Amino acid sequence: MLWQSQRHEAYRERLAWLHEQGLCYYCTCTRARIHAVGGVYDGHCRDLRLGANDAALRLRQTRPVLAFYDRLRGTLVADEALAREDFIIHRRDGLFAYNLAVVVDDHFQGVSEIVRGADLIEPTVRQISLYQHFGWQAPDYVHLPLAVNAQGNKLSKQNHAPALPEGDPRPEIMRALMFLNQDIEQEWRALSIEDLLKNAVANWDLQKIQHSQMTLAEL
Repeated sequence: MLWQSQRHEAYRERLAWLHEQGLCYYCTCTRARIHAVGGVYDGHCRDLRLGANDAALRLRQTRPVLAFYDRLRGTLVADEALAREDFIIHRRDGLFAYNLAVVVDDHFQGVSEIVRGADLIEPTVRQISLYQHFGWQAPDYVHLPLAVNAQGNKLSKQNHAPALPEGDPRPEIMRALMFLNQDIEQEWRALSIEDLLKNAVANWDLQKIQHSQMTLAEL
């Protein structure tokens, strides 16, 4: 397990490399200015040679990714304006941007497959672009449908979703398999947790997973 708070030196090393290659620049544009020009950064500071004082650092986008292949959803086409945008890789408040941190950390750990929620489809093209700028092999991606409540809100800590119940985990495993539209063992209550998971792996079929968000079924 990596802690981003302990990985700052690795992030700085990558930023320094981008600086050396002329692949990033400082930008003082505010959110209000970007909103005023349509919501997508227009490269205003690209050639101004600004200093680091009270400025964010943006990638000089030379390898825009206009589409990528998702192993569940097939080819996904990006919003071209967002794909070509010079996006922030180091914030003006000193924090390293998520897209930079996750790419550097995943490459360091040798991550080859990423399975995550469909709400993270949009930043994927930016992350693949960073892989390409660094000359690294990007992982394969699978974006699962979101699990939502009756009001359509994503089940997450941010939305105060209830915690998983303590005790026997088998009912929650079954709910997860049903959500993912997998073949399930009707006599699952007679199986151990180990056997239940073995059956799930043996019968796994990625292509059975639906693409749209859903609520979790009750047993």
